[in-house]
Amino acid sequence: MFETLKNTRVLVIGGSSGIGLATATVAARVGASVTIASRSRDKLDAAVARIGGDARAAVLDTRGLQAVESFFSDEPVWDHVVVSAAQTPGGPVRGLAVADARTAMDSKFWGAYHVAHAAKIREAGSLTFVSGFLSVRPSATSVLQGAINAALEALARGLALELAPVRVNAVSPGLIETPLWSGLSEEKREAMFASAAQRLPSRRIGQPEDIANAVLFLATTPFATGSTVRVDGGGAIA
Repeated sequence: MFETLKNTRVLVIGGSSGIGLATATVAARVGASVTIASRSRDKLDAAVARIGGDARAAVLDTRGLQAVESFFSDEPVWDHVVVSAAQTPGGPVRGLAVADARTAMDSKFWGAYHVAHAAKIREAGSLTFVSGFLSVRPSATSVLQGAINAALEALARGLALELAPVRVNAVSPGLIETPLWSGLSEEKREAMFASAAQRLPSRRIGQPEDIANAVLFLATTPFATGSTVRVDGGGAIA
């Protein structure tokens, strides 16, 4: 599976943990030359050790256009670029500081936009964003996240036309067991996952590898562009 990634150059932004790390690990396992990027050198070093092979790391904050442009100007053309990085403080619109809302938009939407603006990707290569199912299943306590995810998916569709024949897609995860939830105690986290699983048609919580499979499916499917693939356990219809 994903054998066509062998000997390709794959960049995973946000590859130091969670979905990004799972994506980078699978790509490296099938023979891709993988680079992961994020803001934390310590997390990157630990992730590279886990990925193994010839994986390498680059410190990159996608919120800054100049930093993104500088990074890509120094790199050869990529075969596949994945953007999974985001720090998005959340809460009700009337309870979330506007400055925090702007930070969330800068991180998840504008970060992806900067990458799309600057990345050098070969013809028939791919650019894939990781969004989230709140784009189609709004939450009264996560309005901003839903709006950002919807904007990211719309960006992918438009870029699929602008950047063609580079293929641009999005993957929209549901509830995934990642370090995002590490702030909760183990007891509360397990209780939340168990409760959510019972409400989902899949009867389980997603794992980072579930999303990695969807990301790499899009990257290796030459007829896939302008698509958003939901991998949410049925969360959007439950």
